[in-house]
Amino acid sequence: MAMTGHRVRILITGGSGFVGRPLVRLLSRDHDVLVYDALRFGRCRFTEAELAQIELVEGDVRDPVAVERAVGAFAPEVIVHLAAIHFIPHCEQDPVTAVMVNVAGTVNLLAAAPRGCRFVLASSGAVYGPDDVPHREDVSALEPSDVYGLTKLQAEGYLQHFSRAKGLAGIAARLFNVVGPGETNPHLLPEIAWQLKTGQSEVRLGNIWPKRDYIHVEDAAAGFAALALGGDVPPGEALAVNLGTARQHSVAEILHHMRQAAGVDFRVVMDPARIRAVDRPFLAADIGRIETRFGWRPKRTIREAVEDLWRHPDIRPGLFLPDVPAVGTA
Repeated sequence: MAMTGHRVRILITGGSGFVGRPLVRLLSRDHDVLVYDALRFGRCRFTEAELAQIELVEGDVRDPVAVERAVGAFAPEVIVHLAAIHFIPHCEQDPVTAVMVNVAGTVNLLAAAPRGCRFVLASSGAVYGPDDVPHREDVSALEPSDVYGLTKLQAEGYLQHFSRAKGLAGIAARLFNVVGPGETNPHLLPEIAWQLKTGQSEVRLGNIWPKRDYIHVEDAAAGFAALALGGDVPPGEALAVNLGTARQHSVAEILHHMRQAAGVDFRVVMDPARIRAVDRPFLAADIGRIETRFGWRPKRTIREAVEDLWRHPDIRPGLFLPDVPAVGTA
């Protein structure tokens, strides 16, 4: 049932992250929000005024005792679980940590969740196979091609189990490629912006052929808010929902928008050190389900996302270092 007409108690894991921060800002205007976060990027991700509007608990989703304590004390009506190891190369390099955070961390939260609450899991378009574009929740094959996608598909399986066992209203939000200000991982667009803002006249990239479904971070936050509060999800059900734009964009298009936003021309250099060993050619979301059941659709274009990133990059300090290779796709 839709959560309308009263202040809702919402627990958000990973609330200081890329999508988490604008989501917290959006929901804390009218609701009681607890952010449970390991604070890898520090408390400075929120202003003092913002901190006064929320409850912030430093904790690791891998710690079942800490998770149970935080959930029990706050008694949320809604849990939005964003905390995860998102960056695909990191998952490939350290699969054990990826599984511990993305799978075991999800299980810890599901085990602690109050019976009957709504549980929104940040899943990913990476759970889909390379075909059936645009990807549809009830049609497209679930065939992850990397560790990250595997962990998200496993987390969805546990969401289904616990939703049935505890009467949770479960939603697996299959999020596609997020872009815009506030990035916390070394993805394509912030890498391009960083290289240009440091005065470089050429941009070194890895794979530039894949096409992706890019969603503005503010649209992604609004989508999670709609999933947290809107629609009708019966207790005991776990519903998969795509969160994207239904549009694919090539790296060439993104480079065109970046040239216009920056007002400078630059040369693209292929860098073998930045090419991912694991990549997929196409990702695009069918968003009919989230439009129909939750009344949400994206409002911003890829051009706006690139312009916003260029004007207000808000890239976390140390995200791009000379000895840290960047990547070719977001």
